[in-house]
This record gives sequence, C-alpha cells and structure tokens, in this order.
Amino acid sequence: MDLTVCISPTVPPSTCELDPRIWWHRIEKDLYQYTSQQSAWLYVALANEEKLAAEDLVVMDISVGQPPPNPSSGYLWESRPGGIWVLRSAFSGMIDQAVTEVDVLFGMDAVDPRPQWALMRSSLQLNAQPKVPVARLSVLHGRAKPSPDRAALRVREDGKFRIVQISDTHMVTGVGVCKDAIDAHGKNLPDSEADPLTVDFIGKILDVEKPDLVVLTGDQLHHDISDSQSALFKVVAPIIERSIPFATVFGNHDSEGIHALSRTAQMSILQNLPFSLCESGPEQVDGIGNFYLQVLAPAPSQFPLSTLYFLDSHGQIPRMIYNPDYDPIKQSQIDWFTNTSQAQRGAREKDDYNNPFHLPVAFQHIPLPEFGDSDLRIRNGHRREPTEGPRFNSHFYDALAKEGILALCCGHDHVNNFCGLLPQQTQQDGDKTPQLGPWLCYGSCSGFGAYCSYDGKRFHRQMRVLELDTSAGSLKTWMRVEYAMNRVDELVLVESGAVVDPPGEEDEGRRCVVS
Repeated sequence: MDLTVCISPTVPPSTCELDPRIWWHRIEKDLYQYTSQQSAWLYVALANEEKLAAEDLVVMDISVGQPPPNPSSGYLWESRPGGIWVLRSAFSGMIDQAVTEVDVLFGMDAVDPRPQWALMRSSLQLNAQPKVPVARLSVLHGRAKPSPDRAALRVREDGKFRIVQISDTHMVTGVGVCKDAIDAHGKNLPDSEADPLTVDFIGKILDVEKPDLVVLTGDQLHHDISDSQSALFKVVAPIIERSIPFATVFGNHDSEGIHALSRTAQMSILQNLPFSLCESGPEQVDGIGNFYLQVLAPAPSQFPLSTLYFLDSHGQIPRMIYNPDYDPIKQSQIDWFTNTSQAQRGAREKDDYNNPFHLPVAFQHIPLPEFGDSDLRIRNGHRREPTEGPRFNSHFYDALAKEGILALCCGHDHVNNFCGLLPQQTQQDGDKTPQLGPWLCYGSCSGFGAYCSYDGKRFHRQMRVLELDTSAGSLKTWMRVEYAMNRVDELVLVESGAVVDPPGEEDEGRRCVVS
C-alpha cells in the first residue's frame, strides 16, 4: 500500500504519473476545493489482504509536516508530495497494525466521528489560497469494527421520552461566517466564525436537556458547499460524542450545488455512523429518508408507545409565477405513511400491553401549506416571516389528521418558532366526530451560518424540545434559546391522549380524543 498527491494544471484528467502495476484509488475531493486552475487529488494504492506476501510493503503509519524520527524497526519514513510522510514495512501478517483506509476532510474545525479513525492535526502542504479550507488526512488502522446493532428507543422508567429538534444548522466546509448574531441583550455583534458557534450551541443544549433522541430536521448543510462530508460530520459529532441516538430528514439546501453529495450518498454516510437511526426508506416511495421509528415501553417489552415518522420534503422547483416554490409531499409518501400508520395500529390492537395511549409525531423540513393558513391559531411563539412552502397542496395534512398524528415539526423558515392549531374539522369519511390537530410547530433556527433575522431585526438561535409522557398520555414542548437559562414558551400540546387547544383571548380550550 502507498499514497501520493497528484497535482495537474487543469481539472481531471490528471497528468500525474502513477505506477501502472498498482491499483490506485482516487479520493474524489479536489484538495484545492475547486478554487484553482490547478487540481490536486489524493491517490491511495490498495492491495488485497489475502494476496499480500511477506515481502510486500504496507503502510504502517502516516504523518504530515516535519519528518518524524526514524523508528527502531530500521524502516525509514518516506517523503510524499503535500508534506506527507509514510512509514512502510514488510507485511507481518497483522493487518491491525497497518493503515487500511485514508480519507480527506477539510477545515481546521473538521472532526471525524467515525470509530477508530484518527484525523491529523497538521494540514497538507499545498500552497492553496488562504481562504481555502485546509485539507487534512484522516486515517484508519486495521479493520473497522462492525457497527453494533442499533439499540431500540425506549421510554425512561417514568414513561417519559425527550426529543431535541435541531434544525437549519447550515454547516459549510470551513468555519463559515455568522453575519447576524446578537448578544444576550439583543445588541448586534460583529461577524464571527459560524460553525464553531453552532457546534458549541448544540453541545450546550444537549448537556442541559440530555435527550433520548435528537432529530435533525433538514438543511444540515448550506447550499453550494465544497465538501458535504466534512460539514455533515461537524453537525453530528457533538451528538455522537454524547452517545445520543439521532435521526435525520433532509432539507432543500442539503444537496444543492455542483459539488454537493446526493441525498443517497449523504444517507449512506449517516447510516454508518454510531448512534444513527437514519434510514433511506422504501425505494418505491418518492424521496430519500421516508421512515419511522418506534419508542418502546421499558425492557423487555416490545410494545410501541409512540411512533415517530420522518419524511423527505424535497426541495425547490422552478416556477415562472411563484418564486420560490417547492415540491409537495408526493402521493406515494402519503400512501406509505397511511399504510404504515394503519398497519402499526392493527398490530397494537392485537397486543394486550396495558397502556391506553399512543403518541405519534411527524418530522419534515419544509412546512405544509397549512402552516400559512389564515385560520391557524398560534398558541405560543411567533410568526416572524411568511410561511414558505409548496404552492400545491397535496393534502398530507388531512392524512396526518385522519391518522391521529399529534404534532408535525418542521424547520425551513428560520425565525418562525410557533406552535399552532387549525380549527376543529369534521372528518371527510362521514365520521361526525370533530377532528382537532395535528399541532403545527416550527423548530426555528439552530445554526449561526444561517440567517436568523428578518425585516431588519435579528433574533437568537433556538431549538425545540418535545417531551412525551406515555404514562399520562401527554406531550409538551418548549424552546431552548441562546443565553436563556430557563425553558421558553412551554406549552402542553396533548393531555390524556387528546390534543389540547389552550384558551386564547376569544375562545375556550378545546379537546378532541385521538385514536
């Protein structure tokens, strides 16, 4: 095994000469991050372990920068372009001692949350432009241990289950720029590095709330970034460090840009990370990431006390009249959701577990048209900007209501942080029982690289928290806000399995039982 850096005067094909007798794998990331007329690529020579002989040289270690001291083994460090040094020795038959994989991440703030991977502090020496995020090698020694079977989500012994919703982090490759931060008193702050602030904010809220699950509700990444993987790792690293399970839906910006990884590729990365509960979803259903998770009763029971639904709300579409406009939830997604919900209900009815309540909640990025309905009663939080969603209404809200979903949580509109209810409606299938819900809740904006201002006014970054109490059949929510020591805008959404409409100035509280 070996590795080298090839620099060519134009974007590939490269003019670098490589030993044709060796199988070279190119890491598909331009080390100059597509900012130069030159391109630079890391090539790694791969070998089949089963075909290695005792005299074959394998890479035992890699260093970047100054040459390390020569080891006592007698083998010498060998220089490679980009300030890389490799230590090779004859294959001993112990693959665990050898370097088996090499990757490239970008930025001094880069992290690698993958088990056993080691991200080097020193960056490659490439003479790139000063504003280009530095390229850093990440190295795996030996075989990667297989990921353990994911643990089931379960309520705590007191029947509670807490979710932190993190939305619109808008991470970039490198540190990014925050242009609209404010201090604790609301005074404008100068521009600052965005992504480190976001990572710090995520960590602080997770430490305070200690959730059982984190849900990332889209736009984890900013549009048009040069390396999706580096940015994605920064979002999930503070969650993984705290051993918290997480699930993700995609936003409209996550896969935008000529260098952005596809949703399929991003989902593949996410699925292979520790504590990830992300799924691609059925192939026949539109979008990537339509799936559900069940929250079970305390062990050893397998009875679900809550079902959490995750949907891909797609992205922006071109329109001559309305700009922006967005793809609606597709009929295949509505059918999948309805069929899944009904199948889960049927399975629960056959189980004799003694709990009368089931608390289903849904998550997606782009809000449904109903979020902008003029009849929507906002019960806490604020509408600070108009709802921006699909012009075409595919009536997913009706399916959510019919299936008894208690709340739909979205992101996308960064400075909206309200929960609201539409007036009671009679179900369309002839059932005269008034139908109330689901609650429509925004998660606000968690990222400092995203806008958090509107109409000239800046706002603090926030996260929504949901707490299910499966013993009491209740659901309540609150916001965690920068600088605030206590919960903000706490609101009871559900009591005794029933959607609750707290009294406003002109109406009384309403309650409607959800099956």
